[in-house]
Amino acid sequence: MKLKYFITLVLLASLASIIYGFTVKETQVAFAHKCIGLGTVGIFLVAMPLFLIKESKGKKVKDYMLTEENILKMQGKKPKKTDNQ
Repeated sequence: MKLKYFITLVLLASLASIIYGFTVKETQVAFAHKCIGLGTVGIFLVAMPLFLIKESKGKKVKDYMLTEENILKMQGKKPKKTDNQ
């Protein structure tokens, strides 16, 4: 099974759990809070990290860090050469 489909399945199951929790909140308060909590955990502690791992494969982290060299590149300035280089 591809990771993309697994992430989608976890996301849909989590959203369904949250919606179900809000619909049964009037009759079963404790169970509703568990459903809403499990749905939130599914989204933020399972689906989101898996998505970030999937999307960041093969990318260099240094390109996305805010270093002095990258700041100068964004401003369109040339990097300063120091004496010891």
